[in-house]
Amino acid sequence: MNKNYLTPAEIAEATINTGIAKCCRPFIPTLLLAILAGAFIAFASEGSNMAAFNLFAKPETYGLGKVLAGSIFGTGLMLVVVAGGELFTGNTMIILGVADKKTAIIDMLKNWGIVYLGNFIGSVFIAYMMVQSGLFNSGANVLGGVTIKIAAYKTSLPFMSAFYLGIMCNWLVCLAVWMAYGAKDMVGKLFAIFFPIWLFITSGFEHSVANMYYIPAGIMAKANPDWAAASHLEPAKLEALNWSSFFINNLVPVTLGNIVGGAGMVALVYYFSFIKPAREAEKKAA
Repeated sequence: MNKNYLTPAEIAEATINTGIAKCCRPFIPTLLLAILAGAFIAFASEGSNMAAFNLFAKPETYGLGKVLAGSIFGTGLMLVVVAGGELFTGNTMIILGVADKKTAIIDMLKNWGIVYLGNFIGSVFIAYMMVQSGLFNSGANVLGGVTIKIAAYKTSLPFMSAFYLGIMCNWLVCLAVWMAYGAKDMVGKLFAIFFPIWLFITSGFEHSVANMYYIPAGIMAKANPDWAAASHLEPAKLEALNWSSFFINNLVPVTLGNIVGGAGMVALVYYFSFIKPAREAEKKAA
């Protein structure tokens, strides 16, 4: 009987092979696919904000806003996996091939660096276009205000809070990618992605690539006095929202957390659960 899915052990082998292929791809295609992935995640970020900004603006409906935003955000990862893209958070699972001695650690780090840069370019480009489009005027400038408020919140997180939120985020994101690798048909891949991503957004976890949209969008939006006023933030909090706080207060701890969540809680756990025992059994049988 033919299955339309892979077992967890088979997914682990497929993930190793996928990582090998990613690390063998030349610089320019990797960068272009990473720019696309950054744009795809940014589209998901702006779209989820557009759907839920009125709910975000009220404490009593904030949770419902996260539920609605989460139901839309998964589209970004669907585009990455199905249409094609290179996403840093998912590529943390390349470490599975490193642990299996099929991929050199330097090749993994090179891939991470190129993809991270490309994701940043794609995300910031969409943030810039959103600001220039005037869409932040939506809802009598409330969308612009909420965009600034979200960015200010993210850059005010304590280092360890951002780190732990990053771990939990990419734990779920990489499980979504992992299950998508295991599905052999389009519908299976889309469903595998949808639910874990819905859960991560509803939970309020921190995704480094999504934040490459959320925070630059807020930084650029605060230059508009109408949007800044709609945020209802004190001048000191608006001043604290800047490129320095973006990189130091959010991007660094969230990225480190994402690496731990994807590489540690997914890839290496499954390496020791499936790949290492299989390799030991192969040695004994030889």
